[in-house]
Amino acid sequence: MVDWNLAVATAIRLVRPGPDVTREEARAVVAELRRHAKASEEHVRDFTRMIPDGHEPEDTPVLVVDRPGWVKANVAGFRALLKPLIDKMEERRAGTAGGAVLGAVGGKVTGVELGMLLSFLASRVLGQYETFAPPTRELPGAPGSGGRLLLVAPNIVHVERELDVAPHDFRLWVSLHEETHRTQFTAVPWLRDHLKGEIQAFLAETDVDPMTVLERLREAAQTLAGGRPEGERDEGRSLVEIVQSPEQREILGRLTAVMSLLEGHADYVMDGVGPQVVPSVAEIREKFQQRRARGASRLDLALRKLLGLDAKLRQYRDGERFVRAVAEEVGMDGFNRVWTSPNTLPTKAEITRPADWIARVHRRADS
Repeated sequence: MVDWNLAVATAIRLVRPGPDVTREEARAVVAELRRHAKASEEHVRDFTRMIPDGHEPEDTPVLVVDRPGWVKANVAGFRALLKPLIDKMEERRAGTAGGAVLGAVGGKVTGVELGMLLSFLASRVLGQYETFAPPTRELPGAPGSGGRLLLVAPNIVHVERELDVAPHDFRLWVSLHEETHRTQFTAVPWLRDHLKGEIQAFLAETDVDPMTVLERLREAAQTLAGGRPEGERDEGRSLVEIVQSPEQREILGRLTAVMSLLEGHADYVMDGVGPQVVPSVAEIREKFQQRRARGASRLDLALRKLLGLDAKLRQYRDGERFVRAVAEEVGMDGFNRVWTSPNTLPTKAEITRPADWIARVHRRADS
């Protein structure tokens, strides 16, 4: 169904080259990012009051990678996460006439498409906590059950130059954000399995009938092109959302709430820790927000819309507002009740109405 090797080769061939740096400069950047990742551990723990549950930092390695390294890491993650769905689709295709031939051709096409997507993203991601990363030879370091943290050095250098900010401060600021994600998953033992379960449930609802999938894609294309039936409103959803079944949209709502929480919490923490350890944090935040708001070329904006990346930007904004509002009302310990169980996670509606979450989780528990 997917030629993974072709996906990697395509992405690496198409990915943009990184900024110009000498070999000595590159080594210095890598060394500094590793130091910042280490220093961020204590800063994040002190601010969040979240203590890893049986995990030490060495259980979740920090890998400083280039753009091809990020591609390889994410292909490995996709293979592990999508394996149940791929197995299901291959089993169904095996029973059809010419299934083997169609599978080989389809795998090549899907591999090229996935490679194109990864090449687009590889020059934009600053850092990433890989929750479901398997061990790979290309990226050494056994992740265990805690995942691993990636920092994409060329992208960090590119953005710090574009924003014209202090490199030392910007690299630490980014490290604080990603370290927060690592702390979230190592301090909340049920979170990884919960998130994986939601994603697997989402994939299990995928209709593997090719004609049904094609029909949904056709409807999605008509919607995006403005060819909707009269009276039907465009709710601004991405292609990813439009092709989902009602059951998947329900799961997607829960996943959106969780991701908004995780991303918003990381933004809140890196800004909260910032004034003590990042002298120019206010300047960095202002310039970074302006960069997010400006976007890029029309093609870039269209791709972001199509892939749902604009929704991810809303997750940062809405999630940070939720965390800030709750922390101001009930304090950090009160906010940390969010990590008690899946039942105390905010709903999609509560992300934009934090008072409702406080009423549900705090007042009910305290009464």
